[in-house]
Formats: sequence, C-alpha cells, structure tokens
Amino acid sequence: MNTPEHSRLGKASSYADQYDASLLFPIPRAEKRLELGIAGAPPFLGADLWTAFELSWLNARGKPQVALAHFTVPCETPNIVESKSFKLYLNSFNNTRFAEAAEVQARLRADISEAAWRGVPQTSQVGVKLLLPDMFDREPVHELDGLNLDRLDVECTRYTPAPELLTAAFGEQPVREVLTSNLLKSNCPVTGQPDWGSVQISYSGPQIEQAGLLQYLVSFRQHNEFHEQCVERIFMDLWTRCKPAKLSVYARYTRRGGLDINPFRTSHPQGLPANIRTARQ
Repeated sequence: MNTPEHSRLGKASSYADQYDASLLFPIPRAEKRLELGIAGAPPFLGADLWTAFELSWLNARGKPQVALAHFTVPCETPNIVESKSFKLYLNSFNNTRFAEAAEVQARLRADISEAAWRGVPQTSQVGVKLLLPDMFDREPVHELDGLNLDRLDVECTRYTPAPELLTAAFGEQPVREVLTSNLLKSNCPVTGQPDWGSVQISYSGPQIEQAGLLQYLVSFRQHNEFHEQCVERIFMDLWTRCKPAKLSVYARYTRRGGLDINPFRTSHPQGLPANIRTARQ
C-alpha cells in the first residue's frame, strides 16, 4: 500500500523532461478515515478542487504553450494524489509535443482519474478544465463569504486538534449560519512544511459557540496531515459534537509549487463551490 513515507515528499527529485504518467503517486484515503471513525461510506459528499498554475507543453511545431488547469477530484475516489507527485507529473509535460490543448486535457483527465481510482473499478472521471491565456484576465479573486470568526478576541493555547473545544446550544432554537476564518494552518505530514488556509463552515442546527470554534480551528496549527484529511477531520468533529442538521466545510489552501488544493465536504447534495481563488492564493 502506498504511504506518504514512500512518496517523493522530502526527497531530492529529478524533473522528467518528457510526459510520464507513472510519476503520479496515489495514497489511499481509507486509513485516515478509519481514524475518524469512518469504516464504510462516509457521511459526506464533495470533492477536492485543485488549481494548477504552472502547466506548459509544446505544440506540434515545438512552440511552448501555457495554461491554467482546474481539477475536480470526487471525494468518493479511494485515493488522494500526493501533491509533489502531481507537480512532477505536470512538469513532465513541459517538453512533450501535443497537437492541441484538447489532447493535453484528455491525457490529464485519463491519468489523474486512473490514479485516483486505482485499486477499485472506476465509476467516474476527474474533472479537468483548461484555461488558455486569452481567459486569464477573467479569473476572479474573492474571499470566502460569511461571518469572519477572526474578529473575536480569544485566548488560544491549544495547537493540536482539540475537538472538546466545540460546543453548541442544543436547548435553543436552531440557526443557519456561514462562518469563516483565515487562521487555519496545518503541516505536511512528511516534510513538516506549513500549509496555510482559509475555511468556510456552513450549517443549520444548534448554534455553534463561535469562540470555541475559532479556538478549535487554531488548534490545527501544529497538526501534521494532508489538506483533504484536515477538512474531513473538521467535518467529522463538527458533525459528531455539534450535531447540525446540515453541514458543509470548505477550505482553500495557499498554493505550493504552482498547485493549490481546496477540499469541500457536505452532508447533503448540492453544487460544488466555484473554484475561485482567495487573495492569498
């Protein structure tokens, strides 16, 4: 079984100068989900929204082409794709010739879908959208909508996940709220490098105590886990301790090596959020 320790994270890597799909390194989601008490189908839907800012290839005449790429990886896939392997894979396109952008898009969709579904029958494909240079100035920047928890003057003393900080007003009328914070930080589980993010929590149900929620989000500051796993941990802690009727958790992490990762998990069917970057991304 692939584990983070077996990946290229934290190791010196040479960059392939020709297309190489074997660089993609899938890591099963199941082990981390078991830590959260998820043994079968998870109680959430959603996807991981990736943006690649460093994508290039050669056209049929050898002239470099550039694009941005949006990827949508369904959360029901059995694997995440380790991000350094994703970067190395994308870089392998740099000196490879393709007749047209549609060929690059098809290759990306096929390869990433295979890695994400490796080990089980594939039931869907990863979404891939290429944005060519004439579309670059249409890419907006927008902060996450909602009431910002960072306005609260709270004392923070816990820097590893402390779900006991979460409480809700079970004896009062239910509410519907959208809460945000820019203070989410965790670390890569292999290299220890910091992962900076913003988070949006949408819910209906017993009102979540906001000061405790902010302290809980800050408690990830020294936690070592991948982006997708952190968001699922936040979802499950809120789901089990605060018992909302509906819940969505969406995090947008700053890019590293030309890639950002933005996991979204929701308790109920709804459209995915638009893959719009924040100012820090």
